[in-house]
Amino acid sequence: MTDHRDAVLRLWGRQLYERQREPLAWAEAVLEATDRPPTAVTAALSGRLDALADSPWDRAQLLFRTVAKLAANLRGDGLYDADVGTRIGPLALRLGELEPPIAGPLGDALGHPPDGPASLVTVHAAELSSSRAIRLRAIDGLLEWAELGHPQARAALSEVASDHRPQDVTVWTKALNRIALFGDASVEPGLLRALADTGHRGVRWSALACAELGFHRAVPLCTALLEHPDPMVREGACEALGIFEEQAAVPMLTARLDDESSWVRSRAAMALGQIGGDQALTALWQAMLERRNPKANHLASAIAAFGPPVVDDLIALTTDPDPDLRALACRALGSTADDRALPALEHLTAHDLARTTLGGLVATAAKQGLRTAHRMRARTAST
Repeated sequence: MTDHRDAVLRLWGRQLYERQREPLAWAEAVLEATDRPPTAVTAALSGRLDALADSPWDRAQLLFRTVAKLAANLRGDGLYDADVGTRIGPLALRLGELEPPIAGPLGDALGHPPDGPASLVTVHAAELSSSRAIRLRAIDGLLEWAELGHPQARAALSEVASDHRPQDVTVWTKALNRIALFGDASVEPGLLRALADTGHRGVRWSALACAELGFHRAVPLCTALLEHPDPMVREGACEALGIFEEQAAVPMLTARLDDESSWVRSRAAMALGQIGGDQALTALWQAMLERRNPKANHLASAIAAFGPPVVDDLIALTTDPDPDLRALACRALGSTADDRALPALEHLTAHDLARTTLGGLVATAAKQGLRTAHRMRARTAST
């Protein structure tokens, strides 16, 4: 157990409780194994932790109080405190090393630690077919092991991602949120099948997983999702197409700039900024200049993503008669952090007291733009 020893013990500590059919009886056995008097065990199991305040401190006290806290929670609201539970295994092992006479009783009460990661990963994989609560804990455990590079955990997660049909949607989305840990070409057919199942509640995550792994065969399916009735799905489709940097999607994304959902409008603008190109830039400029929505900061940010080529046009926009457009130009210029933008922003900060449709001062927008520019420039200088 030399590799990932801390992780093994942490997960083992959590599972010590989770696998108990009678958790209070288990807690009582652990408490008794610490060689505490029966009165202290009874007090702990009844939730009277205050009765333990005057107990003499020795090496077993920390483990005793940790298990007692778990028992009190179980007795009270029936909930298991996972953060507390993860401490039990390491505490018990250390106590057994320091107090050899109680090592045997502790081992009998707790169960012995696993030989290494493989035994825990095997258990996690098997638990994916158990109750929903256990499945959720199992997927979290597998993700932890995948992050540590364990190949068996990555294989189990790939199996989850390869077929959405038998999966609880939360288990599915938890796995897909971390697809970079384990995803490869083997999961592409399953993800494409999930992406085509537009009625599945995890279709948004299927689109994002395909984009993150660069599965370009998903582009037509993601583009079709821009018309999905669920705004969360439309937003996810916009994000995926931005990651793909798919030029062919620009017209469809442009249409989403007028979506009824502000989240979709914002994500569509961001995607157009990621894709780049004259067609995307023209669409963003037109949407901003037409002021189709008073809250258009997302358009300014997306235009700023085009960098130096848009700076002169943004500076010219700071002299427009419309205060809304001047304020948007300020926000965009700040995000470019371009030297040419600073004089215009400084001038408007000092002199432009006009108010926008939403009631803010153009000078305030210019000041915020300056702060953004200085922050970005400082960050660049420090790297």
